[in-house]
Amino acid sequence: MTTETRLEMGYKLSSDKAFDDVVTSLEENVAKHQFRVQGVHDVRQTLAEKGFEREPLKIIEVCNASFAHQALSKDIDVAMFMPCRYSVYTKDGRTHVTLARPSMIARMLPGIGLEPLAEEVETTLKKIMEESV
Repeated sequence: MTTETRLEMGYKLSSDKAFDDVVTSLEENVAKHQFRVQGVHDVRQTLAEKGFEREPLKIIEVCNASFAHQALSKDIDVAMFMPCRYSVYTKDGRTHVTLARPSMIARMLPGIGLEPLAEEVETTLKKIMEESV
């Protein structure tokens, strides 16, 4: 079962699928939609190295070169928000995926005409999430 939560700054889906299965699905589906995984940060592992324990948490950074070029051509300050990020974590026995919504970037940088591009990117990234959970 998948549930959706609407967040102003992010988009969140929850699933009964295993954490590793969701991470693998995300990575595979990113490629299917012409995005590329730029990096994966294993926060649980990083914190464990410092003696802190927590549930699994990975931050997956993704980018599409064409979208990135278009956004940066509008305003170089878009770079502050790149690449796009998914957070995958477990809580209360469920796996959750959140996406920092690209449409919020357009709100933070008004007047540069980023809205249509941000909506297109967000729609694709949400579809990737939906296919992965």
